[in-house]
Amino acid sequence: MSTVRAATLVAPHTLEVRGYPFPNELEPGAVLLRMLASGICGTDKHTFRGETGQYAGTDNERSTPFPIIQGHENVGVVDSIGPGGAWAQDGSPLRPGDRVVPAPNRACGHCHMCTRGFPYYLCRRLENYGNSLSCSRSPHLFGGWSEYLYLKPRTAVFRVPGELPDDVAVLTEIFAVTHSLERAAQLPSPAGLRPGGSIAVIGVGALGLAHAIKASLMGAGRIVAIDHSPRRLELASRLAGAETVHAHAGCAADVRDLCAGDGVDAVVNATGFPGSFAAAVEMVRDGGLVIEVGAFVDMGDEVFNPAVLCGRNLTMLGIGGEDLLVYERTLALLARHHRVIPFADMISHRFAIRDAPAAMQMALDVERSAKVLITPA
Repeated sequence: MSTVRAATLVAPHTLEVRGYPFPNELEPGAVLLRMLASGICGTDKHTFRGETGQYAGTDNERSTPFPIIQGHENVGVVDSIGPGGAWAQDGSPLRPGDRVVPAPNRACGHCHMCTRGFPYYLCRRLENYGNSLSCSRSPHLFGGWSEYLYLKPRTAVFRVPGELPDDVAVLTEIFAVTHSLERAAQLPSPAGLRPGGSIAVIGVGALGLAHAIKASLMGAGRIVAIDHSPRRLELASRLAGAETVHAHAGCAADVRDLCAGDGVDAVVNATGFPGSFAAAVEMVRDGGLVIEVGAFVDMGDEVFNPAVLCGRNLTMLGIGGEDLLVYERTLALLARHHRVIPFADMISHRFAIRDAPAAMQMALDVERSAKVLITPA
């Protein structure tokens, strides 16, 4: 192969299929993956629309560079490895033919945040596949909407259990973000989420749905899903046993009514759009927990009175992304339950790379789609 096809976001609203040189020579420690599948994430849709501000309020605040090959929810097969070899995160050497999920982020490992053991998203020199690495620079293939993905040295790579289908393995990154609920379970009373407790999820696209499913697996007694899309609400009901509420201006009152007027113990806000944070605060009980996982892209300010935080004794938990420490157990969780819980039903459409523009249009249509995948063929 001399040319690699990849869907390239040249500028907002301009997605083209372009050819790039096949990387015959890899730097020491690099890994080249032959892609099997890559998901279209909510962040990808924001970027397509030109909503590119990320890591707002941090020293790492930035905007997505163009042109870029998107795709950070990836599963692929090791094609080749640079001199000196490379290792999976479990310490075993990688070999051509290994099926793996790569981490979408590459922390520097040397800044004061990294050396303190903080999560990757606090790294001061963070790189993100499909998100911050422009394809204008060789070797170009830094996103999963491509036939091949080039992984720089020291990128975390995780082996996929043999029994786990590709269509489920590609959801690993999304489910790894649900470490938010594990953190919630560790919070002291009156905050936190306990077995038998109640939780609402605002926005049950793939990320919100993953949180609803995880809450069910953790023993939540009541799960309430809020969304505009009947299709997504049906999935939440079927896959997570959730009660459903159609999103509207007064839906917080509907959720409180389900809980005898008190509100739910915890709310996960997974919409990524302004206005939903206020609804999350309104529907949580006094002393409860609000988890913000959807506002990765800066969509502007929301007005919030901090007196409410104190007066109601609320706990706020912001989640900047997944945690590398949870990938292996996330893969194990998916492998154990995929025959009982049809995780693959979260995927509504599959498109070849050549049809990436149509794939994006489908992903933007929340009434018709759930998780949309891009595959090499």
